[in-house]
Amino acid sequence: RPRRARPPPRGGQTRRTAYYNAWEKFGYAKRERLVDDIRAARDQQDKAKQQFVSALEQFKAVTKFSGGDLEKAYDKLNAEYKRSEGQAEAVKDRIATVKNVAKALFAEWNEEIGQIKDDPSLQAQSRQLYDRTKSSYEQLIGRMDAAAGSMDPVLTKFRNRVLFLKANLNAQAIGSLSGMEAELSTDIDRLVKEMERSIAEADAFIAAQGRK
Repeated sequence: RPRRARPPPRGGQTRRTAYYNAWEKFGYAKRERLVDDIRAARDQQDKAKQQFVSALEQFKAVTKFSGGDLEKAYDKLNAEYKRSEGQAEAVKDRIATVKNVAKALFAEWNEEIGQIKDDPSLQAQSRQLYDRTKSSYEQLIGRMDAAAGSMDPVLTKFRNRVLFLKANLNAQAIGSLSGMEAELSTDIDRLVKEMERSIAEADAFIAAQGRK
Protein backbone atom coordinates (compact mmCIF):
# COMPACT_ATOMS: atom_id res chain seq x y z
CA ARG A 1 0.00 0.00 0.00
CA PRO A 2 1.45 3.41 -0.92
CA ARG A 3 2.35 5.76 1.92
CA ARG A 4 -0.28 8.39 2.59
CA ALA A 5 0.61 11.72 1.09
CA ARG A 6 1.48 14.57 3.45
CA PRO A 7 -0.23 17.95 3.07
CA PRO A 8 1.77 20.32 0.89
CA PRO A 9 3.94 22.97 2.50
CA ARG A 10 2.62 26.48 2.07
CA GLY A 11 3.43 28.26 -1.18
CA GLY A 12 5.10 27.10 -4.33
CA GLN A 13 3.47 25.73 -7.48
CA THR A 14 6.12 23.03 -7.70
CA ARG A 15 5.24 21.70 -4.27
CA ARG A 16 1.54 21.84 -5.07
CA THR A 17 2.15 19.87 -8.29
CA ALA A 18 4.16 17.28 -6.38
CA TYR A 19 1.29 16.93 -3.91
CA TYR A 20 -1.22 16.46 -6.72
CA ASN A 21 1.06 13.86 -8.32
CA ALA A 22 1.15 11.95 -5.05
CA TRP A 23 -2.65 11.74 -4.98
CA GLU A 24 -2.69 10.92 -8.68
CA LYS A 25 -0.37 7.98 -8.02
CA PHE A 26 -2.79 6.61 -5.44
CA GLY A 27 -5.44 6.54 -8.13
CA TYR A 28 -3.18 4.81 -10.61
CA ALA A 29 -2.05 2.25 -8.03
CA LYS A 30 -5.66 1.31 -7.36
CA ARG A 31 -6.49 1.11 -11.04
CA GLU A 32 -3.49 -1.14 -11.62
CA ARG A 33 -4.74 -3.55 -8.97
CA LEU A 34 -8.19 -3.50 -10.53
CA VAL A 35 -6.78 -3.92 -14.03
CA ASP A 36 -4.86 -7.04 -12.96
CA ASP A 37 -8.09 -8.72 -11.83
CA ILE A 38 -9.99 -7.56 -14.91
CA ARG A 39 -7.26 -9.00 -17.11
CA ALA A 40 -7.54 -12.34 -15.30
CA ALA A 41 -11.34 -12.34 -15.75
CA ARG A 42 -10.93 -11.48 -19.42
CA ASP A 43 -8.49 -14.35 -19.96
CA GLN A 44 -10.81 -16.76 -18.16
CA GLN A 45 -13.69 -15.68 -20.37
CA ASP A 46 -11.59 -16.42 -23.42
CA LYS A 47 -10.80 -19.91 -22.08
CA ALA A 48 -14.48 -20.54 -21.41
CA LYS A 49 -15.42 -19.35 -24.89
CA GLN A 50 -12.97 -21.78 -26.46
CA GLN A 51 -14.24 -24.61 -24.26
CA PHE A 52 -17.87 -24.05 -25.29
CA VAL A 53 -16.81 -24.14 -28.94
CA SER A 54 -14.95 -27.39 -28.27
CA ALA A 55 -18.01 -28.85 -26.55
CA LEU A 56 -20.18 -27.98 -29.52
CA GLU A 57 -17.75 -29.72 -31.87
CA GLN A 58 -17.91 -32.84 -29.69
CA PHE A 59 -21.70 -32.70 -29.68
CA LYS A 60 -21.69 -32.50 -33.48
CA ALA A 61 -19.31 -35.47 -33.59
CA VAL A 62 -21.69 -37.52 -31.43
CA THR A 63 -24.70 -36.70 -33.62
CA LYS A 64 -22.73 -37.96 -36.62
CA PHE A 65 -21.85 -41.19 -34.81
CA SER A 66 -22.11 -44.05 -37.30
CA GLY A 67 -20.69 -47.03 -35.48
CA GLY A 68 -18.30 -47.99 -32.72
CA ASP A 69 -18.36 -47.72 -28.94
CA LEU A 70 -21.41 -45.69 -27.91
CA GLU A 71 -20.23 -45.49 -24.30
CA LYS A 72 -16.95 -43.91 -25.34
CA ALA A 73 -18.83 -41.38 -27.43
CA TYR A 74 -20.96 -40.52 -24.42
CA ASP A 75 -17.93 -40.29 -22.13
CA LYS A 76 -16.25 -37.78 -24.46
CA LEU A 77 -19.37 -35.64 -24.63
CA ASN A 78 -19.86 -35.76 -20.87
CA ALA A 79 -16.23 -34.78 -20.32
CA GLU A 80 -16.69 -31.77 -22.58
CA TYR A 81 -19.79 -30.78 -20.62
CA LYS A 82 -17.93 -31.07 -17.31
CA ARG A 83 -15.09 -28.94 -18.62
CA SER A 84 -17.56 -26.34 -19.88
CA GLU A 85 -19.28 -26.29 -16.51
CA GLY A 86 -15.94 -25.85 -14.77
CA GLN A 87 -14.91 -23.02 -17.06
CA ALA A 88 -18.23 -21.26 -16.50
CA GLU A 89 -17.77 -21.44 -12.72
CA ALA A 90 -14.22 -20.14 -13.07
CA VAL A 91 -15.51 -17.14 -15.04
CA LYS A 92 -18.07 -16.35 -12.34
CA ASP A 93 -15.42 -16.66 -9.63
CA ARG A 94 -13.14 -14.24 -11.48
CA ILE A 95 -15.96 -11.73 -11.92
CA ALA A 96 -16.80 -12.01 -8.21
CA THR A 97 -13.17 -11.25 -7.40
CA VAL A 98 -13.22 -8.19 -9.64
CA LYS A 99 -16.36 -6.93 -7.90
CA ASN A 100 -14.95 -7.45 -4.41
CA VAL A 101 -11.68 -5.73 -5.21
CA ALA A 102 -13.43 -2.87 -7.02
CA LYS A 103 -15.81 -2.25 -4.12
CA ALA A 104 -12.94 -1.98 -1.64
CA LEU A 105 -10.72 0.06 -3.92
CA PHE A 106 -13.33 2.61 -4.92
CA ALA A 107 -14.41 3.06 -1.30
CA GLU A 108 -10.81 3.62 -0.21
CA TRP A 109 -10.08 5.90 -3.13
CA ASN A 110 -13.20 7.97 -2.45
CA GLU A 111 -12.22 8.34 1.20
CA GLU A 112 -8.75 9.54 0.29
CA ILE A 113 -10.15 12.15 -2.08
CA GLY A 114 -12.19 13.49 0.82
CA GLN A 115 -8.97 13.93 2.79
CA ILE A 116 -7.68 16.53 0.34
CA LYS A 117 -8.22 19.79 2.24
CA ASP A 118 -8.07 23.47 1.33
CA ASP A 119 -7.55 22.80 -2.37
CA PRO A 120 -10.86 22.57 -4.30
CA SER A 121 -9.15 22.41 -7.70
CA LEU A 122 -6.96 19.49 -6.70
CA GLN A 123 -9.89 17.67 -5.12
CA ALA A 124 -12.02 18.25 -8.23
CA GLN A 125 -9.33 16.82 -10.52
CA SER A 126 -8.95 13.78 -8.30
CA ARG A 127 -12.73 13.33 -8.25
CA GLN A 128 -12.89 13.48 -12.06
CA LEU A 129 -10.28 10.75 -12.32
CA TYR A 130 -12.23 8.64 -9.84
CA ASP A 131 -15.60 9.22 -11.56
CA ARG A 132 -14.20 8.46 -15.01
CA THR A 133 -12.62 5.21 -13.85
CA LYS A 134 -15.71 4.09 -11.93
CA SER A 135 -18.03 4.81 -14.84
CA SER A 136 -15.86 2.73 -17.18
CA TYR A 137 -15.72 -0.05 -14.60
CA GLU A 138 -19.51 -0.16 -14.18
CA GLN A 139 -19.99 -0.44 -17.93
CA LEU A 140 -17.44 -3.24 -18.07
CA ILE A 141 -18.82 -5.25 -15.15
CA GLY A 142 -22.31 -5.02 -16.65
CA ARG A 143 -20.98 -6.53 -19.86
CA MET A 144 -19.15 -9.27 -17.94
CA ASP A 145 -22.30 -10.15 -15.99
CA ALA A 146 -24.27 -10.38 -19.22
CA ALA A 147 -21.70 -12.71 -20.76
CA ALA A 148 -21.59 -14.88 -17.65
CA GLY A 149 -25.37 -15.06 -17.53
CA SER A 150 -25.52 -16.22 -21.13
CA MET A 151 -23.58 -19.36 -20.20
CA ASP A 152 -26.28 -20.78 -17.91
CA PRO A 153 -28.98 -21.49 -20.54
CA VAL A 154 -26.39 -23.12 -22.79
CA LEU A 155 -25.15 -25.32 -19.95
CA THR A 156 -28.72 -26.33 -19.10
CA LYS A 157 -29.44 -27.42 -22.67
CA PHE A 158 -26.11 -29.16 -22.91
CA ARG A 159 -26.70 -31.01 -19.61
CA ASN A 160 -30.17 -32.08 -20.72
CA ARG A 161 -28.77 -33.63 -23.87
CA VAL A 162 -25.98 -35.39 -22.00
CA LEU A 163 -28.48 -36.83 -19.50
CA PHE A 164 -30.78 -37.90 -22.32
CA LEU A 165 -27.94 -39.69 -24.03
CA LYS A 166 -26.86 -41.37 -20.78
CA ALA A 167 -30.36 -42.74 -20.22
CA ASN A 168 -30.79 -43.81 -23.85
CA LEU A 169 -27.41 -45.02 -24.95
CA ASN A 170 -28.37 -46.39 -28.35
CA ALA A 171 -28.17 -45.47 -32.03
CA GLN A 172 -31.77 -44.26 -32.10
CA ALA A 173 -31.08 -41.79 -29.29
CA ILE A 174 -27.99 -40.57 -31.12
CA GLY A 175 -30.08 -39.97 -34.21
CA SER A 176 -32.68 -37.95 -32.31
CA LEU A 177 -29.95 -35.59 -31.08
CA SER A 178 -29.13 -34.53 -34.61
CA GLY A 179 -32.27 -32.41 -34.71
CA MET A 180 -31.09 -30.52 -31.62
CA GLU A 181 -27.70 -29.67 -33.05
CA ALA A 182 -28.82 -26.52 -34.86
CA GLU A 183 -30.48 -25.05 -31.76
CA LEU A 184 -27.46 -25.67 -29.56
CA SER A 185 -25.15 -24.33 -32.25
CA THR A 186 -27.18 -21.10 -32.44
CA ASP A 187 -27.10 -20.71 -28.65
CA ILE A 188 -23.34 -21.20 -28.48
CA ASP A 189 -22.75 -18.81 -31.37
CA ARG A 190 -24.76 -16.20 -29.44
CA LEU A 191 -22.79 -16.98 -26.29
CA VAL A 192 -19.46 -16.62 -28.09
CA LYS A 193 -20.48 -13.22 -29.47
CA GLU A 194 -21.57 -12.04 -26.02
CA MET A 195 -18.29 -13.16 -24.50
CA GLU A 196 -16.30 -11.53 -27.28
CA ARG A 197 -18.10 -8.25 -26.59
CA SER A 198 -17.22 -8.59 -22.92
CA ILE A 199 -13.58 -9.36 -23.73
CA ALA A 200 -13.42 -6.34 -26.04
CA GLU A 201 -14.87 -4.15 -23.26
CA ALA A 202 -12.20 -5.44 -20.87
CA ASP A 203 -9.49 -4.72 -23.43
CA ALA A 204 -10.80 -1.17 -23.81
CA PHE A 205 -10.82 -0.62 -20.04
CA ILE A 206 -7.28 -1.94 -19.69
CA ALA A 207 -6.05 0.21 -22.58
CA ALA A 208 -7.71 3.30 -21.05
CA GLN A 209 -5.62 2.78 -17.94
CA GLY A 210 -2.44 2.76 -20.02
CA ARG A 211 -2.00 -1.00 -19.65
CA LYS A 212 -1.81 -3.89 -22.12
